[in-house]
Amino acid sequence: MKTLLTAAVLAPVLGMTPVAAMAQAAGGATGIGQPIEAPLLVGAVADSTCGNLYDLAGKAFCVTAPLASIGGIAEAYIAHFEGEGWIAAAGDDNRVVFIKRREAGGCDGMQIQAFYDPDRPAGPQVPGYIAMATIPGDVCAGAAAAPAAPVTPPVQ
Repeated sequence: MKTLLTAAVLAPVLGMTPVAAMAQAAGGATGIGQPIEAPLLVGAVADSTCGNLYDLAGKAFCVTAPLASIGGIAEAYIAHFEGEGWIAAAGDDNRVVFIKRREAGGCDGMQIQAFYDPDRPAGPQVPGYIAMATIPGDVCAGAAAAPAAPVTPPVQ
């Protein structure tokens, strides 16, 4: 799962904006939660505007770097979160979803999404971005079971 971010940031986001992808991260979670607290890792620069892309400003903690280095920075963030006990549980080409078990039961969720401005030609010096945010609710809670159909006794 770690290598997915590295290869994918040079490809355009297909069919879904990062916000939509982040909103569906944990099997249909209902949106992104809050920006997370994360350190600025080597090569990353904080960007509170998230590149003014995908309405992520104020909803995610974002960093930027040249696209040529964004994959390595994403790998470093993945390693950082794994070191804090987060478990990479799902993802796709440019997103990783993490879970962390709660002491009282259930799980917290967090996701990181790599992207760039698809209206600019991709190139090694074009800004790339990494957005990080929580997933609201208990991401380990199963969907509510549908009520069982009433059992009708056989007719005799």
